[in-house]
Amino acid sequence: MSETALDEASVLSAIYCEKDEFALLEESDEKGLVFRIQVAVGTGSEETRLSLVFHLPPEYPRCLPDVSVSSERLSRRQCQRLRRSLLEKAAELLPEPVVHELILWLRQNPAAVARAEPSAGPGRPAGDCARAEEGAEIWTALLLLDHMRAKTKYVKIIEKWTSELGLTGRLFMGKLILILLQGPRRSIKEYLHLQKTVKVDVDSAGKKCKEKMMSVLSEAPLSDEHKQLRPASLLSRVDLKADSF
Repeated sequence: MSETALDEASVLSAIYCEKDEFALLEESDEKGLVFRIQVAVGTGSEETRLSLVFHLPPEYPRCLPDVSVSSERLSRRQCQRLRRSLLEKAAELLPEPVVHELILWLRQNPAAVARAEPSAGPGRPAGDCARAEEGAEIWTALLLLDHMRAKTKYVKIIEKWTSELGLTGRLFMGKLILILLQGPRRSIKEYLHLQKTVKVDVDSAGKKCKEKMMSVLSEAPLSDEHKQLRPASLLSRVDLKADSF
């Protein structure tokens, strides 16, 4: 079984940590990993709950994972259609880990699920679900980074991710390196996955490395007592003296 598959499953279990979101079903050297992730795509009357079972064979990620899709809202044929779409997308992503990227793709492209569902009526825009996260509860997360050697590149990557995920935030550079994020909880979870799995910095030897030592100091809904950061500022950098903290 590959170390990549084990690392990916560990990260996924941390991201999808609510009750019944993640379940490890099987783990063996002969068959690899089998786990289930339950996710919701869309909100309100547009929400479709999906149960996704992924099988990562021992050769993964050099080969495609298998995936099965089930949903109370979709028929068997519709689930098979959605499964084919997921496998086609996975083929584009190999040889990188694909599971979280597939879930992110589903959430960012709810039309893929909408196409699998029966039409809700004439004249209804196919992109209605694109507003899925509008009005979602705002969360705040405070992250502590272990180091930042390639500062310019690292900061640009953080700015890119926060922009793509629609997060606002502050980056505090001092004796401690802190990232304050605000936005929908799903987007914050997706950011955490990227931060831990993508090579964003370099080690003491100058080789690209992942930020595996990042700590989540706080993650909670934004209270009424605190103001949300301005959306116009996706990520503002605040440089502090070494003794500021």
